[in-house]
Amino acid sequence: MATTRDYYEILGVSKDASVEDIKKKYRKLALQYHPDKNKEAGAEEKFKEISEAYAILSDTEKRAQYDRFGHSGIDGQYSAEDIFRGADFSGFGDIFEMFFGGGRRGGPMGPRRGGDLQYDLYITFEEAAFGVHKDIDIPRTERCSTCSGTGAKAGTSPKRCPTCGGTGQVRTTRSTLGMQFVSTTSCGTCHGRGQIIESPCHVCGGAGRVRSRRTITVNVPAGADSGMTLRLGGEGDAGEPGAPPGDLYIITHVMEHKYFKRVEYDVISELSIPFTQAALGADVMVDTLYGKVKMNIPAGTQTHSVFRLKDKGIQHLQGHGKGDQLIRLIIKTPTKLTPEQKELLRQFEYLSNGKQSEGEGKSNADKQKSEKSRKNKGFFDKVKDAFEG
Repeated sequence: MATTRDYYEILGVSKDASVEDIKKKYRKLALQYHPDKNKEAGAEEKFKEISEAYAILSDTEKRAQYDRFGHSGIDGQYSAEDIFRGADFSGFGDIFEMFFGGGRRGGPMGPRRGGDLQYDLYITFEEAAFGVHKDIDIPRTERCSTCSGTGAKAGTSPKRCPTCGGTGQVRTTRSTLGMQFVSTTSCGTCHGRGQIIESPCHVCGGAGRVRSRRTITVNVPAGADSGMTLRLGGEGDAGEPGAPPGDLYIITHVMEHKYFKRVEYDVISELSIPFTQAALGADVMVDTLYGKVKMNIPAGTQTHSVFRLKDKGIQHLQGHGKGDQLIRLIIKTPTKLTPEQKELLRQFEYLSNGKQSEGEGKSNADKQKSEKSRKNKGFFDKVKDAFEG
């Protein structure tokens, strides 16, 4: 089962609740809704719902995935078995075994389910932002096509095991102090398969499986981030004859971008501009994930000022909307100045301070004062031309 309700709401705990608090709350609710005690309609479904919530929130990795991506980080990524694998149900008796089968398909007896596989998928910053279909090459065991997975030679069939009668299990009874004890173990004749292959397939040797490579298409959703797990059910190793295959888990790794960084769903970047643009103001072109965008820089902008471009960030995994792009301005200070530039800066200092610049002779300043006043209107245009030309 998979609920769509908030797991924290189901258990009635806050999002910063400790694992111990979550465990205490689950114990209380489990006793309240245990079907053996609560015969009301819907009690069993409620019991399973709170058990699923506890299984996610008591597992550090799954809880982090849920906190970051919500149900998108759980639904489709984990099977019912995976949800309960690794959860701490110690101290709750046989609750887990009674309703979820102990978390193993096929059980300890009988044909064994195929093993799960993991693949590390590396994608670019843009592929994570917009989503991508990736073809990957997976080495795995597959059902033998020659014998169709039976393990038997063409023209023959597996035979039912005479020891266990096809169950794959044998029962042993012993008496102690007047009491009988029954134990069940895997059949030693057929090794739990329930069948005996008298004429094995010449390709797989009776295993019913062969090593192969398979190209699989992975759909990475828009908004994916490093550490996200994508589950492809049935794409793992093939199981023994009569048992299902395992699953394939894709772990995403987003490569670094030359200009952009990511913080949740926002994109962070820096832009260097000349000090004249910061002082006088300007319209500049800014790189975004969606192409170049014009941005206005007001006059008097200081270095490290941050500007926000709405909806130019990463697509949200849940629902609609995007993050923003945050641009930090870095004002460049010139390191090599021409004589004309130096002179203009001296004039700027004079006009800003209302007094002569250091190193200038007083008489020289007095001579130029009236001329500077007359030309004051076009001074900043001269500065801009000199430093940007």
